[in-house]
Amino acid sequence: MSPGQWVACGMTGVVIAASLTGYVGYRDALAVQTEQINTDAWGDRPAQVEGIRNILLLATDERAGEDAAFNEVNGIRPDVLILVNIDVDKGGVTMVNLPRDLMVTSPGCDPAEDKPGVAAGTVDQLNHAMFFGGLDCQGKTIEAITHVHLDHMVIVDFAGFQAIVDSIGGVDMCIPEPLQDRNAKLDLPAGQQTLDGTQALALARSRDTTENGSDLDRIKRQQEMIGAILRKVTTGEIMSSPTTLYDFFASVTDSLITDDGFTVDEMGELAIAMRDVDLGRMNMLMVPVDDYVNNRDKVQLREPEASGLFAAIAAGEAASDPEEDEGGEEAGESAEESVSPSEVSVHIVNNEGTPGLAAQVEPLLSGLGFTVTGSGNPTTRAPGQTTVYHAPGEEAKAAALADVLVGGAAIEEAADLSGSVELVMGSDWQGVEQDGADSGDEGSEDDPLAGLGVTSADERVDCG
Repeated sequence: MSPGQWVACGMTGVVIAASLTGYVGYRDALAVQTEQINTDAWGDRPAQVEGIRNILLLATDERAGEDAAFNEVNGIRPDVLILVNIDVDKGGVTMVNLPRDLMVTSPGCDPAEDKPGVAAGTVDQLNHAMFFGGLDCQGKTIEAITHVHLDHMVIVDFAGFQAIVDSIGGVDMCIPEPLQDRNAKLDLPAGQQTLDGTQALALARSRDTTENGSDLDRIKRQQEMIGAILRKVTTGEIMSSPTTLYDFFASVTDSLITDDGFTVDEMGELAIAMRDVDLGRMNMLMVPVDDYVNNRDKVQLREPEASGLFAAIAAGEAASDPEEDEGGEEAGESAEESVSPSEVSVHIVNNEGTPGLAAQVEPLLSGLGFTVTGSGNPTTRAPGQTTVYHAPGEEAKAAALADVLVGGAAIEEAADLSGSVELVMGSDWQGVEQDGADSGDEGSEDDPLAGLGVTSADERVDCG
């Protein structure tokens, strides 16, 4: 199989391992622990869509060794919750992070073993469903708020994550500046480096070293790490070494708990069906959220964007179809010319006259996925009309920015520019589109992920 086959279902971990079930020498590695789930007790469930598999990936805060006492005092709950949408027919994977501090209304869960259960209508943060009702309750709650049919659930704990990273020889990450976080046991120098399992876990857990010290910023860092792990798994070094490959799959399967319905045969069939997926079609994003009305340390779903995203996933519309995207010669040419916001660096210039306007626009563009490199007042160019300037041959980048501006913008070439576009806001400035629906790009209307800050697993952050 090609590297794309192995990585196709990388975020489920065990799915990758299962793609080796045809090789007798690896069967012993597939010792997966399971937990019984009773979906019949979930009540009315969303419809299952043919060709679509939705897997809930949970990374729990369960600890071992000297920290094991934490589990008894605080219980076990997921720190990371990712809805993995696998489109077998179109060949795409969409991973949606659900913040652990997302406030939701519970559908109600019966008591289970030592769990007290949750009363229907209870408002609490999302990851408390597992604490009060177990894995069954966590799955039921997420299905209720997303209206997405969950096919399976997979859990990995702290020790398991460390083992997976160590089995691939560490993960390559860019650390822009020194990071220290006593709570997460993190101490890293600046620069490009290979993190072992302990360091990677500390970085993934750290909040204090993020820009705003929030779970949302931590999610962005975790997505970078997920992409780095997937890129490492696809390298020839791992795939060409039987010993390294065996160690990787053994660590994956030893580290996971799945629902009892996720059979090895189904894992293998799913992995084989996704053999043509590459890293560029494995998208990661966070569900749109706002600050919670009663507590700014919590968040709530931003509507209607969140419902629109979940509806697209539930209907199997989150992944684009390459064949449909081609659509003939003209469409092919357009696809070649278009670029995503993540590829565009922007310098903002305020020629509109309102003090502080550039500072207000910066987070709006960043929220759409653009990289803002700075802002200021006019020095070289001061057009009266809002204009996006670009370097020679980079008109597509300017067009991508102009498309998200209310009323659009003029586009002009500037020979002195290199590596970024320049937005000069003029007297006709009307603002930035925030939902991507009316951006002037007809194609965005057909893309349910437009404007949601999507990154793909092949995008990397390098220190230079």
